[in-house]
Parts: sequence; structure tokens; C-alpha cells
Amino acid sequence: MNTNFFLTDVQTSRKYARQHTDEGAVTSDYVPRRRTVLKMLNDLLATEIICVLRYRRHYFMSKGIVSTSITNEFLVHANEELGHVDLLAERIAQLGGEPNFSPDSLSKRSHAEYIEADSLANMIKEDLIAERIGISGYREMIQYLGNEDPKTRFMLESILSVEEKHAEDMAHLLGSLPPRMSRSGIS
Repeated sequence: MNTNFFLTDVQTSRKYARQHTDEGAVTSDYVPRRRTVLKMLNDLLATEIICVLRYRRHYFMSKGIVSTSITNEFLVHANEELGHVDLLAERIAQLGGEPNFSPDSLSKRSHAEYIEADSLANMIKEDLIAERIGISGYREMIQYLGNEDPKTRFMLESILSVEEKHAEDMAHLLGSLPPRMSRSGIS
């Protein structure tokens, strides 16, 4: 029976660990293509930033139209999306990349669109659509990573869980609107 549970011998492991210490936790055996992973993470970062901006707009534009519970839901979601921005940016930096916050390219890189919406129902619908797009993006990246980057995958899975909850919240809000609100404009 083999008592060596590691595929790499101890001396080789120690040698690799001493190389490129400036890269932190990213070791030479980081299997996924780093450039691709960083691009995917930056695209998700752009998507989250666009979602923060849209939810904030909806928060301010819905005041006076609806009960404070719906308005506050927009703010809660905006703040949670901002937390996702921080998580993604931190992971990008940990992997040796640079988080791309450039306003010039945000909407081009974002999977979700920034649509202002002209009624409460349309605000909620656009938020639901954006959440569904985000869910697809996170699932795609989780599948791409597989088991090759457990830390990034775990982070993405935790964000995905929140995105799914947001989508459920928006679907519930959309379904609970009175008919008159689903047709009313903002102005």
C-alpha cells in the first residue's frame, strides 16, 4: 500500500512553494488559464457594477410610487450587489490581475444591460432579467472552473446563491403588483 498521499514529493513541493512568493496563493500549479479566468471575473465585475447602478436608480425613482418595502428591497439588493463587486475585485487582485472599474468599458463588458425602465413593473422586470443573466454567467464560470480553482468556485457559488434569491424576490414582487401599478409610469 502506498503511504505517500501526495502526488508531488515533499522536496519538490517545498521548492515550488519558495518560487514566485510575490504571487501569494497563486502557485505554479494553478491549472485554469489565468488570463481567461481574469477576463471572466472582470466581466462579472462589470455586470455587478451595472446592477448596483440600476438598483440604486430604481431605489430613488420608486420613492413615492410604492410602499417603502419595495423601495427598500431595491436598496438592499444594490448593497448586496456592491458586496459582490468587492468580492470579485479582491479575487481578481489575489490572482495577480487588476480589477477593471473603467467607466468607459463597463456597459460593453457587462452581461446585463442598464435599462432605466418607465414604470415600477418594468423596473422590477429589468432587475429580474439582469439577475437571470447574472445567474447564467456565474453558472457558466463555475462549470468552466470545475475543481481546478476551489476558492474562486466557492466564492462564485456563494454569489450565485444570492443572485438566485434576488431573482426569486423580483419574481415575487412582479407577481404581487396590483394591475394599476404594472401600467403606471414614473412621472
